[in-house]
Amino acid sequence: MSVEITWWGHATATVQDSGVRVLTDPLFARRFAHLRRRRGPVPPPAAAVADVALVSHLHADHLHLGSLARLWPGTRLVVPHGAGRAVPRLRRVVAARELRVTEVRPGDELTVGDVRIRAVPAAHDGRRLPYGPSTVPALGYVVRGEATTYFAGDTGLFDEMAEVVGACDVALLPVGGWGPYLGHGHLDAGRAAQALARLGARRAVPVHYGTYWPIGLDAVRPHEFHAPGDDFVRHAGRLAPGAAVHRLGHGECVRLEPAW
Repeated sequence: MSVEITWWGHATATVQDSGVRVLTDPLFARRFAHLRRRRGPVPPPAAAVADVALVSHLHADHLHLGSLARLWPGTRLVVPHGAGRAVPRLRRVVAARELRVTEVRPGDELTVGDVRIRAVPAAHDGRRLPYGPSTVPALGYVVRGEATTYFAGDTGLFDEMAEVVGACDVALLPVGGWGPYLGHGHLDAGRAAQALARLGARRAVPVHYGTYWPIGLDAVRPHEFHAPGDDFVRHAGRLAPGAAVHRLGHGECVRLEPAW
């Protein structure tokens, strides 16, 4: 059985494993707040079809209420513990779409079909900005089926990363952002390659880059928008030469035959 990964842009991807469709950080907007989609079409309705949707943290480009409202009724939604309290409007979306919500902390596990999903820590501010309870954690997820896929969400490097994730076959790693500068708690292309080397994954898919950009900043450090995917390929070739990197275009998928 093969594992198929489709990147829809930003941190949104579909991992299809063992007959289960896992959707990460759904974001289907053309524009929101001060950001607009600068590359790739808005994902088609089929992108919102999933058995389970995983939300890594509460920032609006990861927990986007309008995009969650596009999920099919009855979809299982996994969010960090405390999300319902921190984002009251989430409860309205959940009720309207009849979503089945599970709030998780690092270490919690759940089963969807033949896939096991485990929440792991992330080094990132998990609050709903510009304010919100700091007790809501930012998470990554390890999806174990035919393969083991690590979705890092949004994170910086941290010492225990390889230990908490464990052995994985595929790593979906953020390599950029939505603005000219990346601060603490983020991976750029170089740091993402370091993470890949620490994890020892055989394959990687760069995400969280080259999709949204602040309105009016098209001419400000455009390299930070266009180049992170290629930069990650270059850095990974140096730091993790045994790993195959699949730099996907928006809406493109890769089928990974089990060689693990």
